[in-house]
Amino acid sequence: MPKLFTETGLRWLWVALVALALDQFTKQWVIRVFDLYESVQVLPFFNLTYVRNYGAAFSFLSDAGGWQRWFFTLIALVVSLVLLWWLIQSKKQEVLLPVAYALILSGAIGNVADRLIYGYVIDFLDFYYQQWHYPAFNIADSAIFIGAALLIYDAFGNKEKSQNTSQGTLKND
Repeated sequence: MPKLFTETGLRWLWVALVALALDQFTKQWVIRVFDLYESVQVLPFFNLTYVRNYGAAFSFLSDAGGWQRWFFTLIALVVSLVLLWWLIQSKKQEVLLPVAYALILSGAIGNVADRLIYGYVIDFLDFYYQQWHYPAFNIADSAIFIGAALLIYDAFGNKEKSQNTSQGTLKND
């Protein structure tokens, strides 16, 4: 069993745990410090604003009547299992992909925890320009975004890996 955590991508689970802890800590802080919909300007383009998201990304299906809570929870749990499987299948020398999987995993679990505990996801990061506001999000959403960006980079932009793989060697990033 110890080799499972040293010889596979599971060795990057600490990244998921750190991101998950940061996500849950910040959400608990927001609940304790802010009233619902309270907003505090931090920068001329950024507020901390406590909102509840009953749907998925960009409040998709937020007014669907409640079934979406369980639907999105189920999807996130299935995705989490797939990500764990991919982490186990990752080779020891790989870095980029398992870190990406770990970040996405932490985000999925962080938002699932909210759905199971509260019935909604706690969002509070509010970026805006003049009257236009990007939908509020949280650390879990940020981890998912960064993980997805790393996956895209690996798929399309990681030319060094592709060149080394085609030459028969795998060089780590």
